Formats: sequence, C-alpha cells, structure tokens
Amino acid sequence: MAGRSAAQRWDIFCRVIDNFGDIGVCWRLAAQLAGAGDLVRLIVDDDRALAWMAPDRARTAPGVTVLRWPQPQAPSSELPGELPGELPDVVIEAFGCDPPEAYVERLRAARPAHAPVWINLEYLSAEAYVERSHGLASPRADGLRKWFFYPGFTSRTGGLLREPGLMQRRATFERDAWLAARGLARWPGERVVTLFGYDNAAVGPWLAELAAAPTLVLLAPGPAQPWAQAVSASGLRLVPLPWLDQHEFDHLLWSADLNAVRGEDSLVRALWAGVPFLWQAYPQHDGAHAAKVRALMATLALPAGVAAAHEAWNGLAPWSALPDPAATAPWHAAVGAARARLLQQDDLATQLRRFVLERTHERARDGPGC
Repeated sequence: MAGRSAAQRWDIFCRVIDNFGDIGVCWRLAAQLAGAGDLVRLIVDDDRALAWMAPDRARTAPGVTVLRWPQPQAPSSELPGELPGELPDVVIEAFGCDPPEAYVERLRAARPAHAPVWINLEYLSAEAYVERSHGLASPRADGLRKWFFYPGFTSRTGGLLREPGLMQRRATFERDAWLAARGLARWPGERVVTLFGYDNAAVGPWLAELAAAPTLVLLAPGPAQPWAQAVSASGLRLVPLPWLDQHEFDHLLWSADLNAVRGEDSLVRALWAGVPFLWQAYPQHDGAHAAKVRALMATLALPAGVAAAHEAWNGLAPWSALPDPAATAPWHAAVGAARARLLQQDDLATQLRRFVLERTHERARDGPGC
C-alpha cells in the first residue's frame, strides 16, 4: 500500500462458537496485518484449532501474539500479553463477540484523543444490507463509538481477505505433484472433488451422481465426512483427510475440479481457487440462510443450473442434478469472471487499515467526538 504510515498495534477479539470459521478468519487477518509490519494481539477464548490451522505461526507470523481471553473476574490490568498497560491503535471485535467488560472499561478511561478505533468486523454476506451498513458508526451510551465493517463482494463493502502473492502462488501450483506427494495420485481419467461441509442430506444423492464417472473424493474433517463415508458406489474413491493447515487447505482446493465448501472462510478460498464450487451456508432453523445463498448466486452471476443445485445443496429444495460434467464450461467461466471482478478490489486487510487511518485523521481534524 503506497504511502502507508508507521506500524499500528491491533487487538483482535475472537470467540470460537461451534466451528472454526471465526478463528480462521481472525488468524488470516492477524497474519496479514503482521506481514505488513503491524503488531497484532489475537485474544481468543479457545486457541486449540491453531495447533493444526497455523502450526508454524511463530515463524510465519512473528508479529502476532496469541493471548487467552481474560476471565470475567480479572481486573483490566491482568489482561495477559506484552505491554498489558497499553491500549492498541485499533480494536477489532470479530463478529459481535463483545470484548471483556474490564477491557471496555479501559477504553472508557482512555483519553478520547488517544482512544483506539473500535471496529465490529461483521459476517460475510452478499445481501443488500451489507452495502447500506458498511462503514456506519454506532455511538454508545457510554460515549464510546464502534464502526461497522462488512466484508463483501462489491466495491461498496470491505472486500475479502486475500494475502499478497496468493494469485502468483495459485498460478504456479502443480496439482498432480501435490496430490502424488500425499499419496493421492489420480488414477487415469479420474476427476478430483473435495467435500467440506456441515450435516447435509444431499451428500448421498450428490455422490451417487458423481459415481457416474471415475471420481476421487477428498473428504475434509467435519460432519459431512461420515455422511460421505457411508456411501458405497463404484466409480468413487473416497479418501478421508486430517485437518489441514490454511496453506494446505488452499492447495487442496486448487487440486480439485469441483469443491464443496461450507461457511465463510472456505467460500472465499474456493473463489480464489477459481474452479466450480458448491457452497453450504451455515444452516439456520429459521431459514435465514436462504437469503444468503440466493444473494450470493445473484452477485456472482452463476448459471441457473448452478443456482438450482445450490438451493438443493442447502436444503431449500429437493436435490436437483448438477450441471452435466461435460458441460461445466459456463460454470467454470462464471467463477473465473467473478474472481476477476473481485481481484479488482482492494483486499479486506488493506481496506481495514485505510478505514482506520481515515477515522484517525478525522478525529485529529474534527476532535474526538467524530
């Protein structure tokens, strides 16, 4: 980023709910900020997933310190980590996780001119409300102010996580060499499909359809793995995988002809992979995920048959067949066109940093109340 200022200090708060998308996004963001020279403290209530998600983090992201979420009874001065008495330049509250009250009290006590910029990093969606809400301020009764920052798929949103050099790595990736090195070499004429999903009743009919042609199905851990392993069909070679670190998960997606992914972080990585994909939104009992699926299909301009398959994949309609494997060129082209459009936008970390600098400059010009 041209003309960037001195390193900034960030505190990123993250709670792990029932899957790993939250900490996956937060780790990617923390590592990218640190890679640009900033100092980041990732404060998380459960960091166990980082053991496989980022096993080499001390070497690959030395500017990130992972801290344990403070207990409610701990005074603010007991926040663990380096320089505990200092507040950062930026506080990221990931996905409305509410920082500890003792920490918020420290924000209230800070001199207004030197208080951190407090950002609520929201969930990813292609729905229309994202453009309306992105960048809005939320004044609090205690005098503090939060800013809403929405990742998204258009120029009126905060963009998507994309680390420098990602597309160059993608362009030089050799999938057959990667598969062979892991004992997963393709058999003659075999296509490669990956599956990473939640519970999904459509897995059975989907696999039965794939069995019409020789298919290597690589099964990432998670609820969908046992569903898939229960299917027996000639033509399928099902291989369960262990948890992969984030770089290797990218390589897995890059090795495939079709990726079935779930949640937010994996959706973005499937887009950067640039091959056809099926996306499973986090299922919600009130059906709210339907709007997310339909908005994504419209925003990415995927073919009608692909959109119909996504409806079925997300339990919104009876299973409908995938587009004929012999006629997937429009699907592949649509994903490639969507990726090309998204690559024209600045990535999320770059936009976040610019947003923070703008708020800081506004406050210096207009006073702390802005």
